[in-house]
Amino acid sequence: QVQLVESGGGLAQAGGSLRLSCAASGDTICIKYMGWYRQAPGKERELVAKFTITSGAPTYYADSVKGRFTISSDNTKNTVYLQMNSLRPEDTAVYSCHAWDDYCYGKTYWAKGTLVTVSS
Repeated sequence: QVQLVESGGGLAQAGGSLRLSCAASGDTICIKYMGWYRQAPGKERELVAKFTITSGAPTYYADSVKGRFTISSDNTKNTVYLQMNSLRPEDTAVYSCHAWDDYCYGKTYWAKGTLVTVSS
């Protein structure tokens, strides 16, 4: 089992920045990928960014966040970060950290989610 704990989020003005953190615990050696999804009111959930833990490199960015968001990790802390710059009102959503266990049990795990609100 893997447990994910998010921190960060909150309120920012358009053009501002926020950073999300997601700390994994438990069977962390089973995790191949970590990333964030987001879901805005009335919209479908979308994958925002994904990071390959073993290679230490970003794997995916949504077109809507490329050049503005950066995903990174600190493997010593089993933590992944999402640095969000040049925020826009359309980035307002609940952001949920996600982990893919591709090495052990084939499960996926979710954090509770954190609200990011960007005011214009």
